[in-house]
Amino acid sequence: MTLDWQDGLPFSSHFGDVYFSADSGLEESDHVFLQANRLAERFAALSAGESFTVGETGFGTGLNFLSTLRLFERTAPPGASLDFFSVEKFPLKDDDLRAALALWPELAADAETLLARWRRRVPGWNHWSFGRVRLTLVIADVAEALPQLPENAVDAWFLDGFSPAKNPEMWGEQALTAIARASRAGATISTYTSAGWVRRGLLQAGFDVARAPGFGFKREMLSGHLSVHRTDNQKCCTPRTALVIGGGIAGCATAHALAARGVQVTLLERAPRLASAASGNPRGILHARFGAGMSALHRFVLASYGHALALLDEALPTDGELRDECGLLQLKCNEAEQKRITKLARIEWPAHLMQFVDAAQASQLAGMQMVHGGLWFPGGGWVVPPALCARLADNDRIELRLAHKVESLARTDTGWRAIGEGWAVEAEIAVVCCAQSALALEPFENFPLTPVRGQISLLPATAASSSLNAVVCGDGYCAPAVGGMHVSGATHAFDDEALDVRSADHADNLAKLAAFAPTLREALGKIDMEGLDGRASVRCSAPGAMPLVGEVQRGLYCSLAHGTRGLLTAGLAAEVIAAQACGQLPPLPAAVLSALSPRSRVKNTLI
Repeated sequence: MTLDWQDGLPFSSHFGDVYFSADSGLEESDHVFLQANRLAERFAALSAGESFTVGETGFGTGLNFLSTLRLFERTAPPGASLDFFSVEKFPLKDDDLRAALALWPELAADAETLLARWRRRVPGWNHWSFGRVRLTLVIADVAEALPQLPENAVDAWFLDGFSPAKNPEMWGEQALTAIARASRAGATISTYTSAGWVRRGLLQAGFDVARAPGFGFKREMLSGHLSVHRTDNQKCCTPRTALVIGGGIAGCATAHALAARGVQVTLLERAPRLASAASGNPRGILHARFGAGMSALHRFVLASYGHALALLDEALPTDGELRDECGLLQLKCNEAEQKRITKLARIEWPAHLMQFVDAAQASQLAGMQMVHGGLWFPGGGWVVPPALCARLADNDRIELRLAHKVESLARTDTGWRAIGEGWAVEAEIAVVCCAQSALALEPFENFPLTPVRGQISLLPATAASSSLNAVVCGDGYCAPAVGGMHVSGATHAFDDEALDVRSADHADNLAKLAAFAPTLREALGKIDMEGLDGRASVRCSAPGAMPLVGEVQRGLYCSLAHGTRGLLTAGLAAEVIAAQACGQLPPLPAAVLSALSPRSRVKNTLI
């Protein structure tokens, strides 16, 4: 949404209403939402390992979120955490959000962090970390977003849509019923409006609501609490200890997410170093491929892409050596891609996420001639996976045990025990992230995991090929040269776990490159297949290409079968697991969580 200004305040022409009070937006937020929901005292009463959840309708400028973040950091004890869930159908553009937040210099530091995350937003569900505060922002209609929340999840609600008379859908029966369903027993609610029909709607939904003094020139507002009885409302606290099995991107991301919540993690890796298997390639690309139909898999990939970029901003900022945000082209190089991209073009997408380009524009972006147009992802690029794994595992709460192959995994009276040759280690929870090796562990022996061999080729750059300055993708990919080498790949061979580097696979990679980027292939010149360097590794896949993520049995979780998408999906999968283990708000809609869940997809999983 484009922001207008009226009398020095942000104004929405779409709704004909201001974003906050002319008296003082910050003071209004404090009065209407923070004080009315008694957040200062409730934050202070939290214990270590406990989490509190705020829900909001109408993110707007983010003022309520930043006010709540500041209050939480001032009042909540160490070890407590906060989830802030908000729905916004019409997100502001980057410059408009910056201009609006500039009105509040006292929020400048947190506002800058929000703005850095904001440029990574995608349609649908976004999940970003602000230290011990987590923001889940859903860019969608409330009617779509609110029913996807779990029951008994939210402790306090901010109803902050525009005026009910000008935005009635935000305040309708469907929205209020969904809000009540997602509320814990005794959950509080407040809003600046005092409209009688809103009050009656809240009463009908199950809230005890009364009028209270409003802010500034507004005489009255509404506040109250959920009066409906809740039978299953016990909060789960954060476990103290965890085992994570597997030192690739999935395991390191999971260890990182748990450690961020105060969990002491033992990270077990059978090899003598991290990222020794499928996560060990010298470079990997950030390739978010999805379709217009937005299946559960595509919604997960889209949400994971936004999360991955924000996580990389924190863990591995772009420097041209370990990561480069050079952009990525998906080319319409065959009939299937032409159909997919044509369908995507019928939907309006934010330009910072992706743009539709013709062959001439693609050529300009790539730095050399492209015979196909396609999709341009400005935030795409490449990353060095072993470096990312090392950064994610670099935490005082993570104990790294290399050369520790887990032979068996068993439940104990207090949690789970991993046993290897001459050693054993226990923790309250365990997370298995070791790809197809999980099949050797009894709880996972019936999982539908398939090994998929893939080989990349390291192609010596030439003067002509060195002009490539973006990742180009078709039925394969090629990244710009670094240190005189392009990385190109990758082959796919099911049920093949051999790690030898094969000339035939190099030839396959080059043939694919010639098909989608013939000028680039010509620029590389004659290549000796026998002397070409490369790397083979074995990825793990599951039917439908959807990873298996979540709780398997009580206290046992997994993050498996990420296939070729691990760089994108492992980070958000880790947040799913950490939220489940710690009893916190999930970062994804219920429909996607169900599609990821091992319990819903694997027979004979025990509770």
